[in-house]
Amino acid sequence: MENRNSKTVLVFDVWADYAHFRKFYTTTSPLTFSVPPRTALCGLIGAISGLEKNENEYLKYFPLNIAHIGIRILNPIKKVMVAQNLIHTKPGIVKGPGMNLITQRTQINFEFLKLPKYRIYFAYSNDNSDLYPKLKQNLIEHKSVYTPVLGLSENIANFSFVGEFKAENSSSENYIQINTAVAMGQIIDDYGTNFNYDAEYYSERVPLELTTERIVTKYDDILFERNGKPIEVKLKNEFYKINNKKETENIVFLE
Repeated sequence: MENRNSKTVLVFDVWADYAHFRKFYTTTSPLTFSVPPRTALCGLIGAISGLEKNENEYLKYFPLNIAHIGIRILNPIKKVMVAQNLIHTKPGIVKGPGMNLITQRTQINFEFLKLPKYRIYFAYSNDNSDLYPKLKQNLIEHKSVYTPVLGLSENIANFSFVGEFKAENSSSENYIQINTAVAMGQIIDDYGTNFNYDAEYYSERVPLELTTERIVTKYDDILFERNGKPIEVKLKNEFYKINNKKETENIVFLE
């Protein structure tokens, strides 16, 4: 069953040599989420479009009911451990203005994503904001106001514009192949996922929304296939179809 509702969606790919999205429950050896949390994608979109970083003001542009963000895995998820030297910068330890004078260091193993690549889908419901047109223009011109990164400042990312599409709103009582990661709260509870034995499924609990005080207002478990294969699920709500000439993509937004 389909209806006439649709969203205008900006689609772009982003990738890097390495990425790290720290899991909030890890301490001495930081582990990374396999997929950037929605909150990290808000920061990426804000960096490309030029939203101010002061006092986390950019976060006010991304409430769940206005900023609709989906993500698809394009490269298989691979993780590596990398030892990093963290320097001590507390007052009294640094003697002088030069970083080379810092002698106390701690070596910590960090988990990184290797050669990550994702496809981002962004729709925006606030017509009074210039966020959407700014993002669109910068994506087309391959410009970024701030340096785009995947998690940490040293994980500089590249991006390419795929296009702007009309995503048609659809719904079904049957299993649907979804190309994006899916929040478990969007899946029908009983027998809502049709698992393929040739696929590798994972779920991770991630933050979905932050206030400007960086307080998480919503968490959810997201389901994805490690190699980027579609997930066959029964959904409680609608999904969206995008025809990008090369293929038809069925997507859901993380909300």
